[in-house]
Amino acid sequence: MELAEALAGTAALLGEPARASMLWSLLDGRARPAGELAFAANISAQSASNHLARLLEAGLLAVETQGRHRYYRLAGPQVGMALESLAALSPRPQTRQLPASRGTPESLRHARSCYDHLAGALAVTLLRRMEQDRLLSLQKRDYRLSEKGESLLARFGLDLGALRGAKRRFACACMDWSEREFHLGGALGAALLEEFLRRRWLLRNPDSRVLQLTPAGRRGLRESFGVDC
Repeated sequence: MELAEALAGTAALLGEPARASMLWSLLDGRARPAGELAFAANISAQSASNHLARLLEAGLLAVETQGRHRYYRLAGPQVGMALESLAALSPRPQTRQLPASRGTPESLRHARSCYDHLAGALAVTLLRRMEQDRLLSLQKRDYRLSEKGESLLARFGLDLGALRGAKRRFACACMDWSEREFHLGGALGAALLEEFLRRRWLLRNPDSRVLQLTPAGRRGLRESFGVDC
C-alpha cells in the first residue's frame, strides 16, 4: 500500500501539464533557469516557482546555484527514463521552443574565460570528451582523475601534485550559463586554460572574456584530447 501511494503521488506530480512540460524541456540533460521553464510551460514566473519547489521536494529535480542564478536539471537518469517510458504510452507533450540566449555574441558562447578557467561550448565539449574517454569522473560536484587521465595530463605538462596542494578545489563541475551544462573548474580547469594560452592554442581578447581558438589549437585539441572543434 505504501508503494502504491508513493507511485500515485509521483504520477500526480507528472500528470500536471505545466510540470510535465517543464520536465520534458529538461530531457536533453541541460540545466535551465526558472524563466525558461516557465516559458516552456506557458505559465507565470510565480506559478513556475511553486511547481519547481514541488518537483524539487519530490526528488525529481536538482538545482545548481551559480552566483545569483539557479539552474534546474533532472535529478538523475532514472527521471529521464520514466519520462520517456510515459511518452511511449501517450502523445509527446507540446512544449514551446525555448529562446536562444539573445544578445550573446556567438564568439562569447563558443569560448571565453570563467574566472580563471575555460568556459563556453568548447569547454563543455572538452569536458564531455574527457568523461567519455574515462579520463575523469564526476562524484557529486567534484571530478576524480583516472589513471589514464593522470598519465595523459602529466604528459601534457601539468604538475598534478602541485595542483592538488593548492588551497582550492582540485577539479569541480561549474555550470556554464550559455550551454547549461558543466565545464571544468577548479585548479585543474585553471591549469588547462593556462597551458592552452601558453601554447597559443587560445588567445585572449583584451577587451572581453572572449577567447580565440587558433588553428594550432584546433590541431592540438584534436591530437591531445580527441576534440573536433
